[in-house]
Amino acid sequence: MYRAKRISKFIARPLVLGTMLLTVTGFITRMIGFFYRIYLSRLFGEEGMGIYQLISPVLGISYSICAASYQTAISKYVAEYTKDTKDRQYKPLYAGLQISIPLSLAVSVFIYTQAPWIACNLLHEPRCTGMLRILPFSIPLSSIHACINGYFYGLRNTAPPATAQLLEQLARVGCVRYIAFQSLQNGASPTIDVAVWGLACGELVSMLTSLCFLLHSKGKINHTPAAPAPGGAQSHMLSSIITMALPLTLNRIVLNILAGIESVSIPISLRQSGLSNASALSVYGVLTGMAMPLIFFPNALTNSLSVLLLPMISENLAAGNHRNVRSIILRTIKFCALFGLLFLTLFFLLGDFCGQRLFHSKLCGHFIRTLSFLCPFLYLDTTLSSILQGLGRAGTIFFMNLISLLVRLAFVFYVVPHFGITGYLWGILTGQILLSILYLLCLRRYLQ
Repeated sequence: MYRAKRISKFIARPLVLGTMLLTVTGFITRMIGFFYRIYLSRLFGEEGMGIYQLISPVLGISYSICAASYQTAISKYVAEYTKDTKDRQYKPLYAGLQISIPLSLAVSVFIYTQAPWIACNLLHEPRCTGMLRILPFSIPLSSIHACINGYFYGLRNTAPPATAQLLEQLARVGCVRYIAFQSLQNGASPTIDVAVWGLACGELVSMLTSLCFLLHSKGKINHTPAAPAPGGAQSHMLSSIITMALPLTLNRIVLNILAGIESVSIPISLRQSGLSNASALSVYGVLTGMAMPLIFFPNALTNSLSVLLLPMISENLAAGNHRNVRSIILRTIKFCALFGLLFLTLFFLLGDFCGQRLFHSKLCGHFIRTLSFLCPFLYLDTTLSSILQGLGRAGTIFFMNLISLLVRLAFVFYVVPHFGITGYLWGILTGQILLSILYLLCLRRYLQ
């Protein structure tokens, strides 16, 4: 009886309950996304997947400018105001939206009008132009969705983000399957542009879902004005959001630009190693569109944990509960290490089977087995980064990620032309291990 009460009390903790909810939804979403990747790979082929992956840097930079940092800042300030009035809790959300929406509209216009130039001069693949013309439709939607998610994460209410995430994935898959089916019925072959329409459709559904949860949140009508209250308080909150989000945004932009250079340079370096353009895009598509999503699949749990760790660390730090901060960090490290070792073993033993059975690709199986050694470090880095953000170490995170990316870029430019894609796999492993070591060194005062 006593043991049952202890288990019930443990599960009732906000961090545990929220993580469980996000994890269950995350696994369902990733399962859908995983089979969706298989569907895309068979519909568009390895080269098509490679072309689709080339727009990832544009999407990543856009999200960094318009949404990611504001979600983090909103989550932090809402968490600090959890014991205040509803009116005060909504101020960070209003401030974030005032910045995020105009930025997203400006970025969308730029990408739409400059799509041919971006495709030819930055991505070195003219076939990306059509996708870049569709992508801007999803950017403002994802910005609004991210800001509302930040509000609910700050309150540790994970149900709205989890529901929106699940519906987004279902809408994305449903949209792509419908358009592809209609094209095939009319005797036409669907292009990879269909996948970007699915992205926009998913963002629309997730934004509308989040907005519905926000409008119907408890006490919204009775305690919160319909618009942000004017005056010094709101101006101060706007300034606080910008002060926290600006360095995070700059850091993310720099890192995403370097990641974009890495993504674009991999096919170029593969061509230098002796592969044709089609073969280079195919190898790149197998790695980034098939093998890596499988390796990242278990990260649904650590991602769920990380989005809740930030407000929890911030709240305990603001209250001066350093003992709780240390306890959270130690438990997180132990869990992620064991979790990573488990999936390292599974992916290493079953990599060839997964590659051939799921994707009909022997090369994919080789990638999965090699990347399995990434698991302990990858899952650990996800949570440690969130902890450091909660501790106010955004600048430290930036420099550590910068070092890791520069190491990977060095492998792309100097090792891949001589050793092919294997050289890039070595670079990923080296960069991720180095990042884990740097994170742990930064947290050493809490580990002693």
